Amino acid sequence: MSGGTGLRRFVQGAQEGRAAAPGPPPGGVPPREKCELCATDVPAGHGHVADLEASTLICACRACYLLFTHARAGRGRYRAVPDRYLHDPARRLSVAEWDEFEIPVGLAFFLRSSQRQEVSAFYPSPAGATESTLNLRAWDRLTSAHPLLAAAEADVEAVLICRTDAGVEYFLVPVDACYELAGRMRLHWRGFDGGAEARQSIAEFLGQVRIRSRAFSESC
Repeated sequence: MSGGTGLRRFVQGAQEGRAAAPGPPPGGVPPREKCELCATDVPAGHGHVADLEASTLICACRACYLLFTHARAGRGRYRAVPDRYLHDPARRLSVAEWDEFEIPVGLAFFLRSSQRQEVSAFYPSPAGATESTLNLRAWDRLTSAHPLLAAAEADVEAVLICRTDAGVEYFLVPVDACYELAGRMRLHWRGFDGGAEARQSIAEFLGQVRIRSRAFSESC
């Protein structure tokens, strides 16, 4: 995956793939999801494997998922997406620090490419994931004060930052959570400002992130 284009394709899978999957036929039973590597049935809470060459996520059974938990597995093409959710209540991010990123909206996620070793910023929108130019000097400066920002594994984890009237929250999340967030925006956005349904969906998403997050430490 190379640079912003690959990252954009990676998170925009929510537009055309998982988030847009058709519902069950009228009066029928929804089809069982399959592992896309071995065709085994998988439960709703299955894991995902990142295909770094195709910039997509693959639904995986537990056995296939575990095959790609090491970076060198699959000749480096496939990486299991971790299920870590972390926050760092001991090191709060201030509004002034958030403003240093110069992101035009109050919700964004940040992904690092293993090929270019650069971080790109994206924010969900009705059109999918929109890339925003990132102030890399600000990012480098803030990661020294907030180590969680630099803790995400390249290609398979992201840093999610949300600014509200109550302040700034930030989390380390799996990249498939970015798929879900982009899918929610595309599904529920109405009008100029998104509408009440989109805001409620985002609030529910952030609530689940908070519940699943554990406190960050250097040994995580």
